[in-house]
Amino acid sequence: MKIGELARRTRTNAPTIRYYEEIGLLPAPARREGGQRTYGDGDGRRLTFIRQCREFGFPIEQVRSLVALTEDQDRSCTEARSIAQVHLNAVRKKLAELKGLERNLTDFINRCDAVCSGGPGPDCVILQDMAAPTHDCGCSTTRRKSR
Repeated sequence: MKIGELARRTRTNAPTIRYYEEIGLLPAPARREGGQRTYGDGDGRRLTFIRQCREFGFPIEQVRSLVALTEDQDRSCTEARSIAQVHLNAVRKKLAELKGLERNLTDFINRCDAVCSGGPGPDCVILQDMAAPTHDCGCSTTRRKSR
C-alpha cells in the first residue's frame, strides 16, 4: 500500500510516518520504480502500535524500547511492565505538578475576586503576584498572602 493508505488505515499522517522512518521506529519502506514508498500489513501493525504508545504519552525512547520488545522472543514481558511503571511514575509526578498549578491559579482568581476585581489592570493582584520573585520552595510562583 502507499503512504496515504497506510496513513488512513492507522490514523497517522504521512509526515509522522516519514518522521518515524527517519528516526528508525519504522523500517525504511520498499520503493517502487518511481520512488514511491510501499508498505505491508506488518508496517500497519507496527505503526498502529507506535501510535497507540504515543497516545498513552510514552516518550520516543520508551516507544523504541517497547517496539524492540515486540520483536525479540528472548526478552521478558517484565521489561514492558518496567517501562510502563517508569512512565506511570512520570505521569503521576506530572499530575501532582498540575494539581499544584491548579491550586495556584485558583488562589490567583480567588484573590483577584476578593481584592481587585474590576479595578485598574496594573493594580491586579494576579499581575503583581506573577511578577514577584520565586522562593527556594520548588514552586514556580510566590503568592503574597497579605495586601
